[in-house]
Amino acid sequence: MTFRQPHALLFLCSLGLCSGASANLTFSGTLNEPPPCTIDAGNTIEVDFGDVGVKRVDGERYRRGVGYTISCGTDTLPWELKLSVNGTPTTFDGAAVQTSVPALGIRVFQNSLPFPLNTPLDINLSSPPTLEVVPVKQAGAVLPPARFTAVATLLAEYE
Repeated sequence: MTFRQPHALLFLCSLGLCSGASANLTFSGTLNEPPPCTIDAGNTIEVDFGDVGVKRVDGERYRRGVGYTISCGTDTLPWELKLSVNGTPTTFDGAAVQTSVPALGIRVFQNSLPFPLNTPLDINLSSPPTLEVVPVKQAGAVLPPARFTAVATLLAEYE
């Protein structure tokens, strides 16, 4: 009887003359929830522009810093934190919050760059971005004398 080499190996293994090895696998881990964060201890952050000249709104004058702090519980895991400013954008500037005056918005900056609304930004908790805001108007608009307000939400969340 002639055997070809692969058939011979198969025959020997079927008789138990070939040895194999096996090992069990065990998988485990711990599901963790990120630590809770608060912005300014949950207080409202207010920016008052004071008296703004209707003919002086140019996207540069009246710029104000937005002072804020983010506090998160202690944890050793490398959580990825995102920051966004959520609100209704103006029709003329995606980084400006619509105010109560139709042609007037409040442009938001992060580290001196326009910060598009409703767009999360990866941040480092130990050095969060500097936020600034400035009144802007729609090109060609004539602003009426009026009191104005705008509302947005500063949101820090884990990815």
